[in-house]
Amino acid sequence: MQLLNTLYVTLPDSYLHLDNDTLRVEIEHETRLRIPLHHLSSVVCFGHVMVSPILMHRLADEGKSLVLLDGNGRFKARLEGPVSGNVLLRQAQHRRVASADFCLAVAKSCIAGKLKNCRQVLLRGARESGRDDDNTALAAVAEEFARALGRLEHAADLDGVRGIEGDAAKRYFSVLSLIVRADARVAFTMDGRTRRPPLDRMNALLSFLYSMLMNDLRSAVESVGLDPQLGFLHAVRPGRAALALDLMEEFRPLLADRLALTLINRRQINADDFVERPGGATVLKDEARKAVVTAYQERKQEDVTHPLLESTVGFGLTSFVQARLLARFVRGDAEIYLPFTPK
Repeated sequence: MQLLNTLYVTLPDSYLHLDNDTLRVEIEHETRLRIPLHHLSSVVCFGHVMVSPILMHRLADEGKSLVLLDGNGRFKARLEGPVSGNVLLRQAQHRRVASADFCLAVAKSCIAGKLKNCRQVLLRGARESGRDDDNTALAAVAEEFARALGRLEHAADLDGVRGIEGDAAKRYFSVLSLIVRADARVAFTMDGRTRRPPLDRMNALLSFLYSMLMNDLRSAVESVGLDPQLGFLHAVRPGRAALALDLMEEFRPLLADRLALTLINRRQINADDFVERPGGATVLKDEARKAVVTAYQERKQEDVTHPLLESTVGFGLTSFVQARLLARFVRGDAEIYLPFTPK
């Protein structure tokens, strides 16, 4: 299985067009990048980026998606060719959504994966903390997550699962800044999770990472033939990739939260890499977004041992593995969906 690359275009006023079998990126008529189309699986554009109609048609013809996001990473549109995949699998998915028991089983698995992976982030932060007070606070919330996993097992319906997840998320984000290095903690303190728009630096960084993660998970879901709009945990709404959001829960701490903390603690992202706009919205500057995209792509190339397969895969491939495991559960070829929870 090969991990095809996603091209993220973050510089404003970029112009993307087709040059034979190569995608060329220009800014003010100067070529900044050339990349063969066969190296790409999708193109993601942030903010004011222009794309030639000829390139759009070529991407659609080859089954490569073009995703348009605003400058903050919020989804705007997606261009793709004809729907592919196994229609029988999609029929099974629609039948499964009508089963409250099946939806509850998937929801519990997804949130169990999230709780376990968030707990690992907290425990790792506690181990690496140089302050006793921080260590104690992080370990205490990690212990609360262990108890939440016990309550999750006995949740009777989706509302119960969502309630457990919501309470755990509040506690998690209340201590996440304790994992930030001491001299940057004031600049990256967060007062809970804020979106649309993010109101502080940490939320802005997380939102940007989540937007890239969301695009990858939607692609993974579609690659196995599942309908990304039809989720089991997240409510179905027009234009919402609910199933991708379901899978995203277990990946947030692994591919976004930990990376955000690493970027801050290694001084790859600093307080002056953000700008506050009228109304309180906080966004990454252009050069900082480029640095985050690069780090995210590098993270996906790292190897990790998949606990179920007991083999090493690239981090970027784990979403495709999980989508395939979920498809097996939907078809009835597996007794349960097991989330991705590396050690």
